[in-house]
Amino acid sequence: MSSVDFLAQEKIWFDKPRYDEAERRFYERPDGSSQPSQDVGANTILQDIARARENIQKSLAGLKTTLCNRGSGQPSLSRMSQPSISSAADQGEIICRIKSLELENHSLYKVVDDLRAALSKLDCRVSVLEKAPAVATPATAPSAPYTNGTTVQQKTSAPVKDEEEDDDIDLFGSDEDDEEAEQLKEQRLKEYAEKKAKKPGIIAKSSILLDVKPWDDETDMVKLEECVRSVVADGLLWGTSKLVPVGYGIKKLQIACVVEDDKVGTDMLEEEITKFEDYIQSVDVAAFNKI
Repeated sequence: MSSVDFLAQEKIWFDKPRYDEAERRFYERPDGSSQPSQDVGANTILQDIARARENIQKSLAGLKTTLCNRGSGQPSLSRMSQPSISSAADQGEIICRIKSLELENHSLYKVVDDLRAALSKLDCRVSVLEKAPAVATPATAPSAPYTNGTTVQQKTSAPVKDEEEDDDIDLFGSDEDDEEAEQLKEQRLKEYAEKKAKKPGIIAKSSILLDVKPWDDETDMVKLEECVRSVVADGLLWGTSKLVPVGYGIKKLQIACVVEDDKVGTDMLEEEITKFEDYIQSVDVAAFNKI
């Protein structure tokens, strides 16, 4: 089907004037007496909608007019009076705040003046105390108690005994006492030195981790470890060991030991271990820690 045939069968555009004429006639006859019975229901609905719209518009217009008539006189007065009332209230609050601030200011001035007066008094007192010399107050003798107008004599037996005991004390010690004190001092010093010599001193120790490398992968590692552990010395204690792969099937022996620093050193260990030339190629110190 070509485009020309399609347009030939389409009747909307070609019959548009007919539709326009029918629409014009419909609006010219709102009663719809000449319309067929099928369009009567639709026309009545449209008419009801139009009447409802008109009623709504009329009611809205009536409300607007009544509101305008009622508020034509009063809103002007209320609008004029509200700003004046609010401005007067704001002015009253501002005046009250200013008065309260003035009162607080006066009270603060009074407090500051009182503080200045107190500080000046304190300065005067301090200056007077610094200038006045210290006066020693004489010790007042205890007054004797009175009973019925007669004084009661106090017992003085205790002070007499104290005086007798003071007489027996020799303030200047004799030479014999000094010699005895020196002998005791020397004896105590000797005992302290002996005790200190008997106490064992702190032994410095170190933990060493050695890497023992063989010649090749055919070296008997069990025999190599036996050779290493055969090294014995005073202050040497062998620990745990393990085989660590190096490469190409070769493994090295990693062995730990604890040594006393004053008796065993790393150089001595390397010399003793490298004597087993058939199994051991070299010895390295992997880790060295003080205990």
